[in-house]
Amino acid sequence: MEGLVSNLQYVVLMIPALFIAMIVHELGHGYTAYKLGDDTPKVAGRLTLNPLPHLDIFGSIIFPAILILVKAPFIFGWAKPIPINPLNFKKLDYRKGMALTALMGPLSNLITALIFALVFHLLSKFAPFFPQNLIKSIIFPLILFSYLTVSINVIIAIFNLLPIPSFDGWRVILSFLPRDLEMKLEGLEPYGVLIVLLLFFIGIIQFLIIPPYIFIMQILGLSLLGF
Repeated sequence: MEGLVSNLQYVVLMIPALFIAMIVHELGHGYTAYKLGDDTPKVAGRLTLNPLPHLDIFGSIIFPAILILVKAPFIFGWAKPIPINPLNFKKLDYRKGMALTALMGPLSNLITALIFALVFHLLSKFAPFFPQNLIKSIIFPLILFSYLTVSINVIIAIFNLLPIPSFDGWRVILSFLPRDLEMKLEGLEPYGVLIVLLLFFIGIIQFLIIPPYIFIMQILGLSLLGF
């Protein structure tokens, strides 16, 4: 399989896979907040599958492009955060609502990964029954796309669960802290992206992501293909 993958094909299929993962993640937040009584995501026009309202120039385009160019061991990015006003929550209190809303982003990614893992296995199982030219032109690209979609969704789920300021794991932790400490730590959130870049370039973020990534991919029955 590895020999069939060209760099161009990899990039062409990587882009929609990445966009799916980022949009699913933000919609997980947005729909959860909406169901809890906050209509801010809907009013902002963010409860949509249209990628344009979700794009963050740096997180959705520039940063993933840099990772592709330097042949990083994994590709990820982030979309523009969906605006949420927890004061509008009606079904849960402020803190429980924020924790649930934060968790639903990564959970949405893991559910998406599971769905595309099933697609991957089904296509792989039935691929030998198709003509060779169809396998090369259609079936294999679909298999590769499914694999990439699984891979990126798993990475983005893990990435967002890291306890880095402004990320989902951070917000879940804050929801369990005393309110005065929570308010002080919220002041670190504007520095979240800078912290991510620092951790990435000194190699720590890879160490944090790769072990759970390998574990989840093995659970889903996907070996680490040499794409």
